[in-house]
Amino acid sequence: MNIPTPTSNGVEGLSASPAPGIPDEATLGRLASEFFRALPGAPLPSFNDLPTSLGAGSAPAPEPSLIQSGPSVAPVPIAPDPVDPAGSGGAEFGVPEAYAASLPSVTPPQPPSQFADQAPVSPPAFASTSPYYFLGEASPYTQSGGTPAKPENRVVAQPFGLPGEGELKSLLAEIASDRQPVAVHGQPANTGNFYFLDAAKVPEAGPTARPAFDVNAVRRDFPILNERVNGKPLVWFDNAATTQKPQSVIDRLAYFYAHENSNIHRAAHELAARATDAYEAARNKVQRFLGAGSADEIIFVRGATEAINLVAKTWGVQNIGEGDEIVVSLLEHHANIVPWQQLAQQVGAKIRVIPVDDTGQLKLDELQKLLNPKTKLVSVTQVSNALGTVTPIKKVIDMAHAAGAKVLVDGAQSVSHLRVNVQALDADFFVFSGHKIFGPTGIGVVYGKKALLEQMPPWQGGGNMIADVTFEKTLFQPAPNKFEAGTGNIADAVGLGAALDYVDRIGIENIARYEHDLLVYATRGLSSIPGVRLIGTAADKASVASFVLAGYTTEEVGRALNEEGIAVRSGHHCAQPILRRFGVEATVRPSLAFYNTCEEIDRMLAVVRRLARGKGKVAA
Repeated sequence: MNIPTPTSNGVEGLSASPAPGIPDEATLGRLASEFFRALPGAPLPSFNDLPTSLGAGSAPAPEPSLIQSGPSVAPVPIAPDPVDPAGSGGAEFGVPEAYAASLPSVTPPQPPSQFADQAPVSPPAFASTSPYYFLGEASPYTQSGGTPAKPENRVVAQPFGLPGEGELKSLLAEIASDRQPVAVHGQPANTGNFYFLDAAKVPEAGPTARPAFDVNAVRRDFPILNERVNGKPLVWFDNAATTQKPQSVIDRLAYFYAHENSNIHRAAHELAARATDAYEAARNKVQRFLGAGSADEIIFVRGATEAINLVAKTWGVQNIGEGDEIVVSLLEHHANIVPWQQLAQQVGAKIRVIPVDDTGQLKLDELQKLLNPKTKLVSVTQVSNALGTVTPIKKVIDMAHAAGAKVLVDGAQSVSHLRVNVQALDADFFVFSGHKIFGPTGIGVVYGKKALLEQMPPWQGGGNMIADVTFEKTLFQPAPNKFEAGTGNIADAVGLGAALDYVDRIGIENIARYEHDLLVYATRGLSSIPGVRLIGTAADKASVASFVLAGYTTEEVGRALNEEGIAVRSGHHCAQPILRRFGVEATVRPSLAFYNTCEEIDRMLAVVRRLARGKGKVAA
């Protein structure tokens, strides 16, 4: 037996056979893994630091260019508070070991079929050290060859000890009714001993359970999470503004520019064919992701803002006239207000607004009163970017259609959290931005029913969208090309396709379940801090926890969090009408994604709790 030993240049060498009594390789590997994991706060060792079998019958080590090691991100305790030397971390906010053991899990992958003629890349001996969530699979875009086939979803969702969806609804109902959250598992709700921290209450993984999900392995898919801000590990709680990008998306962009870069359509050369194939493949991925009936119903634009403007300036100008009415909700982002105001001013239409209740949910009874024969369009968000409210969008669509109106759904905040099927919803238009779902900036999507797109005029003129041009007239391509004038954002459309592949591999339902639990954890933690007021307590929420803290401006809270490396959004979030409904001009908005952790939430709570104590008694 040969045992790898480190050499002076960091490359593993082979020692002579060990003396009798030395454990075999499997035992050494298990003991090493247990040792590293037992170190408090210690990062996982990189692949090159771990023993790897090189004996007969063993799998070959992966190529360094294909498997990159990255440090795991361990929670870093905040400096002790003079008022509270124990801080707000540690035992008070700590997460039990069962937390990690019961998160979503992954099974070992099979080599991608399109690389069957190549020697497969073997997973590391200690798979959790792989920088890719799908253990042992480096991005195929770092290899030569074609694009990878869409793999199956290999993840099974598991809760980490919560009673289920009712827990969040019950908690938000207590907060909304101005009651102190009730004790859970015998612990007072405001002590910091959060409701699932009793390890006895957390279901343990049984002997037949699949391997535990390693959140550090997921995080290593996102290289920016290794950044440090003010000397502290970055905590990215600004996901509602933009999400971070996995390595597979970054690699896909690099591969495009290195091997496929060309303008698309109609060229006779090889690179144009590659670029066109990649671009149209991305369109097909969006179609599948949204459940659209045809790829021809998918239009690439710069983002959700441009998407809404496209609909306003084509279908809107064509179908809305003087005296007609456009219905939006009080929850809307400015991008779903301003284009309709501009259209209304242009054609003489009116804007009507669906109010919300005291929790931040739409009042459907008031919507019913607004709908009438003059209503031509209802344009509503599926998830509020400022409050996290998940609207009853299917009911909204059905009510609007019953009144003869068309519906545009702003899905910018929903696609990364919820399963969307535009045909099941019966949405007439659906829009979203790529950068909100782990894709590049500068790329977005308009879904439109094919019959509507065929009737709509183009909104820009130029190359790519024409069938024939004379000085007398122009014939346009059919949809979607007639809405994509000029050279589009080809590379970032391809990158969006890679992002959707990544989300598909994890499974949007698994993402939703994990983020739900994180949101409950953050909500209960924030509600336990004197002086914190949560803004938006609807029973159905995605992972946004907007709040204000008595005695502080939102900018002060944001700066204090930034000093600890925690990124949140502070301001009006381009949603001033809904914030003013709750009597505020701005909020602090932590927004969560599936690569965030309870430990990161603990770090945020520690800062907010310290601020709350810093000015003595704070008004409730």
